[in-house]
Order: sequence, then C-alpha cells, then structure tokens
Amino acid sequence: MDGRRRNSTGLELKHLRCLVAIVDTGSFTDAALELGISQAAVSRNLLALEQVLGVRLLHRTSRTVAPTTAGVQILARARPLLAGADELVAEATAGHSRLHIGHAWSAFGRHTTEFQRRWLHDHPETELRLIRHNSSTGGLVEGLCDLAVIRAPLDLKPWSHALVGHERRYLALASDDRWARRRSIRLDEVATRTLALDRRTGTTAVNLWPEGERPAVEYIHDIDDWLAAIASGRCIGVTPEATAAQYRRDGITYRPLRDAEPVPVHLVWRRQDPHPATHAAVALAIDLYRENGQVPGAPARTTGRESSAQAPKPTT
Repeated sequence: MDGRRRNSTGLELKHLRCLVAIVDTGSFTDAALELGISQAAVSRNLLALEQVLGVRLLHRTSRTVAPTTAGVQILARARPLLAGADELVAEATAGHSRLHIGHAWSAFGRHTTEFQRRWLHDHPETELRLIRHNSSTGGLVEGLCDLAVIRAPLDLKPWSHALVGHERRYLALASDDRWARRRSIRLDEVATRTLALDRRTGTTAVNLWPEGERPAVEYIHDIDDWLAAIASGRCIGVTPEATAAQYRRDGITYRPLRDAEPVPVHLVWRRQDPHPATHAAVALAIDLYRENGQVPGAPARTTGRESSAQAPKPTT
C-alpha cells in the first residue's frame, strides 16, 4: 500500500489525457495531432501512466489500439476527472469575464432590461448574469454573486456599497379589492388591513407606522408566497416600485402609497478582491435611476418631486 501511495504522486492530468486521446482517436499518431504534441511524447506519457498504476492499459498491434480490462476501468474514472479539471479552469479563468449581480426579489425593477442592454453594448467583454436568491444579501454572503442589489434594511458596515437611487413604495392588493379602483392609498389607511411581510428579505417593517396604529401581519417566506397571499385577498403588501415593475400578475394591482418614505437602493460588494467591473456597474445603475428622477439623496418622503443630488462615491 505504501508503494502505491508513493507512486500515485507521479500521476498527472497529461498522462490521463493521452490515454483518453489514444483510445478516442484510435492511434498514437492521431492522439498526438489532437493534443498538439509529438508522438514520442504521447508514448512517454502512456508509459509513465502505466508505471504509476502498475498495470498495462492498452493492447497494441500494428493496426489497432484497444484498452485492457484495467484500461477500461481507468478510462471510466479518467473522463469525469478530466472534465472536472476543465470545468475548474473554465470557472477560474471566467471569473472576471462574467459579472454576477444578485438580488432577493427584483434586480433593478423597470430599469433591469435597459441595464442589461446597455451593459451588453458598453461591456461586451464581460458577460452579465442576474441571480435571484432569497437571502438578505441576495446571495453575496453565499458567494453566488459579485455584487448584490439591496433594498431591505441591512448593516452595510461589513461591505463596500453605493447608494444608486430611491424607489417609491407601492401598495399591492387583489384586483377585485375595493381600493384597486383608487389612484393611490395613504400610509395610515394600511393599518386597517392585514399586511403580508417577509422578515428575511422584505423592505417593509411595522415600524413604518406609529406604535398602537400598526396593521395586523401575516409573515411569508418569499416573493411567491407574498404574491399568493395578496392575490387571495386575505392580505395586502407594501413594496418598492421595482416589485410592481417586475412582478405584474393577473389578479394583483399596484397603487402608489402616499406619505411613505422611499426605499433606498444600494449596490453592495465585498471589500476584498472586488470584481474589476464593479464601479462600471455602479455608475450605470446610478445613471439609470438619475434619468428617471430616482436619484441618490432623494427626500425622506415621496411628494412627486425629487432633488437633483450628485451621485455618491462608493463607500468602502
């Protein structure tokens, strides 16, 4: 056993690649062409592999090459091992050629499509992928994304972040609800209804209302539960404009909520080793929100007029 363990340290991926290439192409000559090395190098790699494993791997004649019983077994293990190594290299080298932006409920709301189109036009070298993950950091803590769109209350001190804009709050209700015929709803009126809340990723908390004047609450788990509770008519929901833009459903109506504080929208990323395209993504998001009057530094309550503040610098 000790001898086998010592010999295994000499096993290299190039040895396995040569074995697979020989069997797949049917000859040492064609294997050399496929791998871009000399035929002598193919022979040396196969010999080294047989010495490491201590078994003969191929039956060779002047016209044919076929794996031995041991060779068949080694091939069955070698193929997934090589595929896994190739995937590892591809993922590592694609790290900076692909930008993942995570979000819990909605990405950039009504700006999402325009963000994707402009990104493709301005940064074709970096593939953009949007990922929905039902966590408070939109998949950032879990390592699923490079940046995350955050609207829910979150301690931003551990992260680098930038405020990209603000969004009005909307009321979501069943389309046959009596309030659906109105153009807008006052915040204090919501206290008379049952409110669907997501404690983990939602942007709404009962402290929007004074103590003693707060609505009844039904807690839900994710956006799908939230939509179902509202469509059924048993609950209403308070949400940022992005939800109203991205989750239009039959049976659900959205109406502007008056006298409610707007929701700040942040892009958040890790302090260490940020993606090279981070600041380009932040700049594009700020531009889109500014173009639609949802600028960073908006007033505390939505009144239909937004201030023209300068875009903030990312905070680290």
